[in-house]
Amino acid sequence: MSRIGKEPVSIPSGVTVECQDQVLKIKGAKGELTQEVPMGIELKVEDNQITVERKNNSKRLRALHGTLRALAANMVEGVSNGYTKSLLIEGVGFKGVLKGRVLVLSLGYSHEINFDIPEGVEITLEGNGTEVVITGYDKQKVGQAAAQIRSYYKAEPYKGKGVRYKDETIRRKAGKAVA
Repeated sequence: MSRIGKEPVSIPSGVTVECQDQVLKIKGAKGELTQEVPMGIELKVEDNQITVERKNNSKRLRALHGTLRALAANMVEGVSNGYTKSLLIEGVGFKGVLKGRVLVLSLGYSHEINFDIPEGVEITLEGNGTEVVITGYDKQKVGQAAAQIRSYYKAEPYKGKGVRYKDETIRRKAGKAVA
């Protein structure tokens, strides 16, 4: 039995959960999320809890059991509280500017990078455009947006310039030694 899969997911007040036709729908104050439930996995909603059960012990269903429970917990957390990721932009002249639903990044290239903000994700800038705060109710979309912005110029280990997560530490290297 999956240790994660057998734990129930508690449903806070203000969140409604429906499971019909192998589709899980969760609505809350922040938004609405849906997730397809694979055949062989059964979700039960009772006593303000979601329990995940599998019909047999096949390898595929054992793998999906804990995964689906974690996805349901993330969905409940997202529609009730939301998710936040913070990125820091470091470097001389490196910054971000919001123009409508587009984040324009100046990262030392000969051109600016335009990042279209996906639906369900909000981006705010702090500290003269050097801190990008990404918020949303879908954990996957928030994480994907943060990873994509970071991938434009990952922080390098010599001067530390580039885009990094706020809680990420960059191991600095010594420069070239002069003989």
